[in-house]
Amino acid sequence: MLSGLIIGALLGFILQRARFCMTGGFRDIYLTRDHTLLYAFLIAISIQAVGVYFLTETGALTLSVKSISLIVVIGGSLLFGVSLILAGGCEAGTWYRAAEGLIGSWIALLFYMLSAAAVKYGVLAETYKEINSYTTINNSMAQTLNIPQGLLITVLVIITALLVIKHLRKPRVKVPTLPAQRTGILHLLFEKRWHPFVAGAAVGLLAFAAWPLSSASGRLGGLGITTPSANIVQFLLTGNAGLIDWGVFLVLGIFLGSFIAAKGSKEFKWRVPSSNIIISSTIGGILMGVGAGFAGGCTIGNGLTNTSIMMWQGWLGLVFTIIGVWITSYFVYVRPRTKATHSLINITH
Repeated sequence: MLSGLIIGALLGFILQRARFCMTGGFRDIYLTRDHTLLYAFLIAISIQAVGVYFLTETGALTLSVKSISLIVVIGGSLLFGVSLILAGGCEAGTWYRAAEGLIGSWIALLFYMLSAAAVKYGVLAETYKEINSYTTINNSMAQTLNIPQGLLITVLVIITALLVIKHLRKPRVKVPTLPAQRTGILHLLFEKRWHPFVAGAAVGLLAFAAWPLSSASGRLGGLGITTPSANIVQFLLTGNAGLIDWGVFLVLGIFLGSFIAAKGSKEFKWRVPSSNIIISSTIGGILMGVGAGFAGGCTIGNGLTNTSIMMWQGWLGLVFTIIGVWITSYFVYVRPRTKATHSLINITH
C-alpha cells in the first residue's frame, strides 16, 4: 500500500512541475497544431508498454482479457472528452490543480468523484451494466487482429521515436524565464522548466513500476484514477475498509506530491473562481465522472494504461476522448471568436 502512496507522490510532483495535463495537450492539437504533449504522452505509453510486455513474457505478470462494449467505451470517452474542457482539466490535472489551491478544481474534483461513484456503486450502476451488455468485442487488439503483441508494441515504439525525432529537429523557440532564485537540486526541482518529453519518460517509468507494485498488493492493474476516486466516496459513505486499496493510496499520493511541488515552486495559492467557472466546473466534474465511469477509464486508466497493453478500450478511449475535446474546443474557443470577428466586420461595414 505504501508503494502506491510513493508512486502517486512522484507522479503528482511530475504532473504539477511539468504542467502535464492532457486536456491542454489534446486541445492544442486542434487550436494551435501543437503536438508536443501528445508526443510526450506517446513516450510514456511506449516505455510502459515495453516494460509490461517484458513482465508478461517472463511470467512475472499475468494479464486477463475481457470483452468490452463499443457503445459504452466510445460514448463514455466522447462524454469524458467533452467534460475535460468544461472542468478545466483531465482527472489527473484536476487532482494536481486542486493541490495548487484552485477552488474551481476542488469543485470539479468533488463532482467527478461523486458521479464516478454513482456509476460504480450508485444510481447509474444498473444502467451501466445494461448498456455494457451490447456490442461486445474481445478487448485484446493482438487476439482480434491475429498479430503478436510484441509486433504491435514494436510498431508503437517506432512511430513514437520517428515523431519525437522529427519534433526535436524543429528550430527551438526560446522561452523567456525569470532569473534563478535557487541553485543546485532545488533549482532543478522547483524552478527549471521541465521538458515535456523528460516528464513523459518519467511518467512512463512510474506507470511501468505501478504494475508489479500494485499486483503485489493484490490489485492487478497499473495506474488508474477513476475507480480509486469512486472508492474514496464509497468508503466515506459505507465505511467499507476493503475499498481502501493500492489505487486509493495512489490518488492520495498524487495530491500530496502535487501539493509539495506547488509549495516548493511557490505556485500554491487559493484562487476563488467566478460564477461562470463554478458552473462550468460543476457540469464538467459530473460529466467527467459519468464519462470515465462508463468508458471504464480516464486519461490515465484508458489513455495511458490500457493503451500500453494494446487493449481496444485504451486506444478507442484515447481517440474518442480527443475527439470530444476537439468538439468542445470548437464551441468554447473557436465559435465565439468567429462570431466576434463577424460582428466586427459588420460594424466596420
